[in-house]
Amino acid sequence: MSSKTPEGVRQQIWAHLLVHHALRVLMHKTAAGQGIDPDRLSFTDTLRAAQRSVTTTPGIFSP
Repeated sequence: MSSKTPEGVRQQIWAHLLVHHALRVLMHKTAAGQGIDPDRLSFTDTLRAAQRSVTTTPGIFSP
């Protein structure tokens, strides 16, 4: 989805920054819990895992 107004573009940029920050916090907490360096974790793998965790099978939730 692409924004068509300057305000929409700003909102979209902030959304991307917030998701990036949230994933980095998740990576840090995960690494700390496992006793490993957070730099050893892959951002791309974390992003894919997050996408899989929020993707639902159609029909699971009724409207």
